[in-house]
Amino acid sequence: MQEPLRAENYAYEATLEYALSADQKDNLSSFRKEFLFPLQPDTQKPYLYFCGNSLGLQPKNAIAEVQSVMEKWAREGVLGHHHGINPWVDYAEQLSPQLAKVVGALEHEVIAMNTLTVNLHLLLATFYKPTPQRFKILIESPAFPSDRYAFVSQIQWHGYDPQQALIEVAPRPNEFYIREEDIYQAIEKNKDSLALVLLGGVNYYTGQLFNIAEVTRKAHEVGAFAGFDLAHAVGNVPLSLHEWEVDFAAWCSYKYLNGGPGCIAGIYIHERYARNQLLNRLAGWWGHDSSTRFQMGPNFIPISSAQGWQVSNPPILPLACLKASLAIFDRIGMQALRTKSILLTGYLIFLLEKLPGIQIITPYNSEQRGAQVSIHIRRDGKQLFDYLYQKGVICDWREPDSIRIAPTPLYNSYQDVFEFYTILEEGIKVYS
Repeated sequence: MQEPLRAENYAYEATLEYALSADQKDNLSSFRKEFLFPLQPDTQKPYLYFCGNSLGLQPKNAIAEVQSVMEKWAREGVLGHHHGINPWVDYAEQLSPQLAKVVGALEHEVIAMNTLTVNLHLLLATFYKPTPQRFKILIESPAFPSDRYAFVSQIQWHGYDPQQALIEVAPRPNEFYIREEDIYQAIEKNKDSLALVLLGGVNYYTGQLFNIAEVTRKAHEVGAFAGFDLAHAVGNVPLSLHEWEVDFAAWCSYKYLNGGPGCIAGIYIHERYARNQLLNRLAGWWGHDSSTRFQMGPNFIPISSAQGWQVSNPPILPLACLKASLAIFDRIGMQALRTKSILLTGYLIFLLEKLPGIQIITPYNSEQRGAQVSIHIRRDGKQLFDYLYQKGVICDWREPDSIRIAPTPLYNSYQDVFEFYTILEEGIKVYS
């Protein structure tokens, strides 16, 4: 079995010459040209963009895809739903083969629909069925606030007390990311009352990548469902949701998938449930059997796939943006992106370790992180963040004292990382 790539053992150098040489050897460097970088207003130079963990850059081919939809709308009007090239009635389904590759699923297990938190609520309507014996949900801490709001509201909706029903596994005192054994111990400790484990695949704050396969296995051992919010994992790390037997997952598409602001989200449901038409769900018209949907019958007959959880016909313009980006993923493959991501974040960590006044809070182990590296700033953090922006860097500030940097392998380079390091070094001197 081939040993996993480990950036920790890589021979990096803190020089521009090294960064330029690494870019020349990078097989994915040409894809940078397929994205539009925001420009600094004073110089019209591209920003150093490290915010793909929040909003991915626009693929240049997205403009043509959106224009195609606009022209079809102008040309065909309502007939565009069923006639011509790429009819809108099954536009979302057309993306399923590519989405399935990105998340490691079967085509009928995935569908692009709604937004992330809406999808979580729809999935919990099916998979969170608490009983007096099993009513607890296990999450990480800190979870993304919207996730926590959703889970607490679901617990309350079913008449349970979040103080008793919500289990939050946090880092140990004076540590920054969660030890995997603490997750497994919490599952075992609550094995008789646990209904659901629902973690982020990659933690939004620290960038920690959880062992999704093992978490799923441990949850199933105690009779609980295993679900995941993949907002920071999809398009970031290779996933094998079907093989790992994950029960369900949801994600947004505007971060590493580059679908555009507020882009349509997606879901995965393992086929043992996706094919089950008898499962309870919050039903809507677009989840109805497509062969009889337009007969407008009163009784809901779900599609025998993840599509059966759809509630509304999808927005075509956001789907067109996502289609453009997925075409790029299809050409590269997740494993190639992962290889570059490990080396690129490894280089960033190598450089950050040379700087005073910061503390890396993302796992050093490359198997436990995605494309995001988070740092604590020991003093004047917000001022330092503002300095970075003034010097042409777009990254991400999180209260109270952290900066998130995401060198995204689709469009970031080693030179980007080195230039960020030099600007951060200057900023630290200014505020030391």
